[in-house]
Amino acid sequence: MSTVECQGETEKEKVRDDAGGRRRPLGRGVFAATGAAAAAAAGALVAVGCFLGLYVRPTSDDWCAAWKSRDMGVFGITSDFYMTQNGRITNAFLSGIVYGDGLVGAKVLPTVIAVSFTVGLVLLGREFVRFLGGRPRLPVLIACALVIQALVYFTGPRSYQALLWAPATISHTVPSVIGVWALLLALRTASHPRTAVRVTGMVAAFLIAFAIGTLSEPFALVSGILAGLVGLICLPRLGAAQNWRPFTWCLVWCVGLVTGLIVLYTSPGARWRRAQQPAKESLLSGTGLRAVFEDWLRMWDSITGRPAYLGAAAVGVLLGLAMVLGRARRGGPVSEEREPRRTVPRGTLIAVLLLPVLAVLLGSLAVVVGLRSGYGPTGWTYARTWTSYLVPMELALCGYGALLGAWGGRRLREHPSAGPALLAGAVAAGCLTLASLAVLVPELQRLTTTTVARSVAWDAQNARIQAEARRGATDVAYQPLYIGSLAEPFFTRSYERDWVASCVSKWYGIDRIHRG
Repeated sequence: MSTVECQGETEKEKVRDDAGGRRRPLGRGVFAATGAAAAAAAGALVAVGCFLGLYVRPTSDDWCAAWKSRDMGVFGITSDFYMTQNGRITNAFLSGIVYGDGLVGAKVLPTVIAVSFTVGLVLLGREFVRFLGGRPRLPVLIACALVIQALVYFTGPRSYQALLWAPATISHTVPSVIGVWALLLALRTASHPRTAVRVTGMVAAFLIAFAIGTLSEPFALVSGILAGLVGLICLPRLGAAQNWRPFTWCLVWCVGLVTGLIVLYTSPGARWRRAQQPAKESLLSGTGLRAVFEDWLRMWDSITGRPAYLGAAAVGVLLGLAMVLGRARRGGPVSEEREPRRTVPRGTLIAVLLLPVLAVLLGSLAVVVGLRSGYGPTGWTYARTWTSYLVPMELALCGYGALLGAWGGRRLREHPSAGPALLAGAVAAGCLTLASLAVLVPELQRLTTTTVARSVAWDAQNARIQAEARRGATDVAYQPLYIGSLAEPFFTRSYERDWVASCVSKWYGIDRIHRG
């Protein structure tokens, strides 16, 4: 046979589209282009958010954390938080690192969060795809990671606090990043054959959970509920796990969380903080429970009124369809020898599928209970804390979308027109994803305008105040520069109770400020 004939047969193999053959290059190109478009759009939004970090300037809690980190050092601010503030020692330690070199850490923190979050989500998505028997496709995994982040950062009512305001990101966004990497650690620990590695993973789980318990109470509650539910389902007798390793890891995680929360709750700083806002009613009373439930409904009414969150499900469908295409390229499902199948009881399988929904609902309820006990009737409006369960919600939506896409893709492959149907599904999922991201553009434009404009005004005022302080002034004028619904000096009529003004004065090394 001639070389030309051999090449002709090779080209025919590339375009063959029967039940056991390869998909056409056009199909692979459409999936790659759709995933790349979603990744580019979401990546552009996240990149703008990271770039705005360069224009972040102190406000509210920034002032206090900045001067304490400068004057006390990392361990000094950690001791201060434990003894006099709120007991969050890990939170204080990270704040000391972020503000240890002035404002540099606060400016680069959004980028550090986005990069570490993206890598963690891509690795987690790869494990999820492999678990379902598919082949990980990097462009689509990156698209999923970036879309989830863009939705979490910019869909809610407090986008500035979700990504740019360091005190909020340290307390409520960084824990989610740590949680993703902790989940990767759990998968590694449970599957590794070496005992030493598993023991090390368990010890690390306890230490990380302890840090979470002294970093963020909302995320500690959400992750504890999730770990508890997963641990129960992973009992070997239920058939979802073959051994006790997953249950043990979840148990160790919960013990670490409880230990951290005990250290936080019993700290002198936490006792002082509770004394400032004593509870006016018991949450266990009929009135208290009704109030908590009403706050919970108000919060979810705000969330469900933002359909852009469903973009996570749309990009998940794209991921599921890509998995089907990957199987088709390999010539069918994964073989029994490569990926042996286990029979999971139907009831356990249903419980596994419903677990994310239950974890998100219970976790959000726990967050509302904590907010009401700490901040009263308006506590549910502190939207920066919602990130603790919004990230699991977005991951669940993406996962459900992937399962739906994989299920629909397998059904479509049974029909002769499978190729066009799969491509149409991919294009539709991509368009829905892009539509959900387009909704975020006006909010990001507003955020960009307000952040940059405030940075210009803040720099001018900062230069004036520093010049006056160098000349020996002890009482200087300060014009409040509001952003992100955060407190600025003179938020209260009583100067003695104006903690923001006090921290501003300490930052500049003066005795007092007055309204300019």
